[in-house]
Amino acid sequence: MGDVKLHVGGRQYDVHCADGQEEHLTQLAAVVDAKARTTTGGTEVRQMLFAALMMADEAQESRSKLAEAMPAIETVQAQFEGLKAREAAAKAALEAAEAREQAALLRIRQLESAPPPVAAPSPAMTRALDQVADRIEALAAKIAT
Repeated sequence: MGDVKLHVGGRQYDVHCADGQEEHLTQLAAVVDAKARTTTGGTEVRQMLFAALMMADEAQESRSKLAEAMPAIETVQAQFEGLKAREAAAKAALEAAEAREQAALLRIRQLESAPPPVAAPSPAMTRALDQVADRIEALAAKIAT
């Protein structure tokens, strides 16, 4: 447990707080002290009362402004979430396009390294080959006799 000396309204107060909260508590006390010093006249208790009332008024005004701003904040948050979703979709589309590009490049490399395809013989070529085969068989038969 931490201990801190606070100076508020011209007086010193020894206060216990959670460890690590000393600086924060000192800053808060400085705000209260500044408010108390703006009130003049009256007793110390009255100065503290007015300081507390002014701070409560400021807090209420801040809450009202926040409540008024919440619809706009929620709209911006929704737009931000929509943009994040669009970004994720665009990223996924980009990754898919990159994968397709890599696959296409791989296929191009495979085609470039593959032997050229053999064209099917045309009907005229088939007839000519058949005629050559017939002549070779005829010559082979003559030689065999």
